[in-house]
Amino acid sequence: MNTTARTPESHAPRTPRPPAADEGTRDAPRPGAPAPTVWPTLQARDAPALIDFLVGTVGFLRTVVHTDGDRVAHAQLDWPEGGGVMLGSYDPAAAAGICGTPGTSGAYVVTARVDALHARLTAAGVRITGELADKPYGSREFGILDPEGNRWSFGTYPGEPRPAPTG
Repeated sequence: MNTTARTPESHAPRTPRPPAADEGTRDAPRPGAPAPTVWPTLQARDAPALIDFLVGTVGFLRTVVHTDGDRVAHAQLDWPEGGGVMLGSYDPAAAAGICGTPGTSGAYVVTARVDALHARLTAAGVRITGELADKPYGSREFGILDPEGNRWSFGTYPGEPRPAPTG
């Protein structure tokens, strides 16, 4: 994504949305967990609206948004429990090589509060694509579509611990 021509006000993060009453306090990243180094990236036809949806409705934190005129050149949205996503306004030249076209991305987001999140997103009228269910691999999860058509899964499965190095 293009990161040129940043406006000064784009550097200031917006105050995060407080948790809903049924969510309690959001978890911090696991102590001792390494900083995330894999970041899903996507482009949006209406990046400001997607940012508003992911922050205001889903619960991501608006960490930084760099603009270039009326375009979002680069945005970083952090998940309160760890990790995050990067996005920007649709750029057909970049889409083929880096991010794909709007509505073609998918991401899995780990949360300890999957039931409360499902209830909140359902109440907000978000399109649920996979109902809340217990999975045979130990996760409890559900899926949604964002306004751009990207697929998001939210679940309790944090992945398996990394094997210890050998030798």
